[in-house]
Amino acid sequence: MNTTKNKDLIFNVLNITLLVLFSLLCFYPLYYIFIYSLSDSAAAVSRGVYLLPQKFTIQNYIQIFQSGNISMAAGVSGLRALVGTILTLICSFIYGYLVTQKELIGRSFFYRFLIVSMYLSAGLIPWYLLMRMLHLQNTFALYVVPGAVGAFYVILIKTYIEQLPSSLEESAQIDGAGPLTIMFKIIMPLCRPVLATIAVFSAVGQWNSWQDNFFLATDPNLKTLQLLLLEYLQSNASQVSLQGASAHGLANATKAVLTTSTIQATISVLAILPIAVVYPAMQKHFVKGMVLGAVKG
Repeated sequence: MNTTKNKDLIFNVLNITLLVLFSLLCFYPLYYIFIYSLSDSAAAVSRGVYLLPQKFTIQNYIQIFQSGNISMAAGVSGLRALVGTILTLICSFIYGYLVTQKELIGRSFFYRFLIVSMYLSAGLIPWYLLMRMLHLQNTFALYVVPGAVGAFYVILIKTYIEQLPSSLEESAQIDGAGPLTIMFKIIMPLCRPVLATIAVFSAVGQWNSWQDNFFLATDPNLKTLQLLLLEYLQSNASQVSLQGASAHGLANATKAVLTTSTIQATISVLAILPIAVVYPAMQKHFVKGMVLGAVKG
């Protein structure tokens, strides 16, 4: 008996140790970026950053936000995530609800046609030509309209709604409720867990997207934070320093000099922070929605 307990104890210690080390391995890169963004640029280069910031300062963030393009890009990304998520929730819910209605003519065709789109993709060039043909280039609609309906989201919603008692709709119809009343006032409130899950997926996807901006939005007022981060990642230190000195209009140019690594770390933190806030807040609904909305065999 003691031998068994000793083996279990050794296993638990090794298991916990490995999990802690693995967690630290995953967490430290994010922590490193964070403390680097709070370090003085010169001190970070000369001394290196390991566990604590070198000469703690928030000047990096101040200078980044003094650049109008950063604030504009963050605003565009935030607005895109907000509007795109709301539009995706509404359109995907309506689609998912309609394909659960047995009275809908062609219900199976519309659902299967959507499923096929998950397996077949025309590719980048047809997508590019289609967006141009629809005159979506250099418009904010480019960011939110193409992803208004997601096939995976529709599957989650459809599966979730099919698990609800059919008596809910029947009783509402007997009481005189119309289709829109049933859909938005009875079914939609019951779908909050799965809608919260979709909201997390959609918001993260919208916030992290940059390809459509890169290929079709040349207007600087439509530039997203992720594309701006990519541009900084591809730039060199001398270009960044000169851009900073001219953009901020500072008399002392050394105040505007930020190393490439400092700018990359600072903007990376700004890009990661909203998602790091959204996930913990939505975690309870996220897990519940994934379980209840999962496709059953």
